[in-house]
Amino acid sequence: MRTIAILALDGVVAFDLSIPLEVFGRTPLPGGQAAYQVFICAPTTEVNAGTFTLHVPWSLEKLVEADTIILPGLADPTVPTPGEVLAALRSAAARGARIASICGGAFILAASGLLDGLRATTHWIGARELARRYPKIEVDPNVLFVDNGQFLTSAGAAAGLDLCLYMIRQDYGSAVAADAARISVMPLERDGGQAQFIVHEPPAPDGITLEPLLRWLEANVQRELQLEDIAERAMMSTRTLSRRFREQTGTTPLQWLKRARLRKAQYLLETTGHSVEWIARQVGFGSSTTFRDQFKHLVGISPQAYRRAFRGTMAN
Repeated sequence: MRTIAILALDGVVAFDLSIPLEVFGRTPLPGGQAAYQVFICAPTTEVNAGTFTLHVPWSLEKLVEADTIILPGLADPTVPTPGEVLAALRSAAARGARIASICGGAFILAASGLLDGLRATTHWIGARELARRYPKIEVDPNVLFVDNGQFLTSAGAAAGLDLCLYMIRQDYGSAVAADAARISVMPLERDGGQAQFIVHEPPAPDGITLEPLLRWLEANVQRELQLEDIAERAMMSTRTLSRRFREQTGTTPLQWLKRARLRKAQYLLETTGHSVEWIARQVGFGSSTTFRDQFKHLVGISPQAYRRAFRGTMAN
């Protein structure tokens, strides 16, 4: 049986804490015995979790002894991490423990110096701040999780589930991980390279919003639209349109359209049995080869692998 130690600090995000607690704590081996023993550890016996107080029976000693350490995020990920916690993490790392962060927990791992020179991710909202504070880390805000071997980081919210299932598969193989995925009602095969679903809030400082245009684009993803077509619909010059798109969505009109097409493709792959070729045409790609290449580039896996993750053995 492997041991999992989850670090709880004041301000811990309850969802981040509960993900590894539930996923690892409920994973069975083929014979029915528990795959993991899970401990919640803290430098104090009580932890302020915002809406409730957590009584923690295990100290940082248990943290240092564990096979795997999980670092949940904090409500304010920028608060300084206690020195004794950083020392415990470094000691555990020197012993060879695997250390993984969920969401903003990457800030704790980064503060220890263990991510220096490595690629890492966190929730896209905090990615820029993580990169600013820790310039020695290559921050990738576009993926679900990053595996550096001993140190792993995940993006926000449900990406923590993906990371936990991935680690179970590393520890015990696909069959045990598949059982854990079924218990969590999660697809097993979402790879770490799959893109986070990032939404940019439109600032619209001058009161002009692109929302009607974005809705029109989503309804017309099957059309062969060029920048000039979109600008004509918006009644703007191509230059003005490109500037407003950058301000309000963080990307270009054609890049946004490509993502909208792939979002529609994901929906069709999840909910229909149509062929990849048919779906490619429905979302505006002239060839299924181009569609497959673009889908894998943005989502991180092929359309067939994505469908398998959501629809089991359904024919492709």
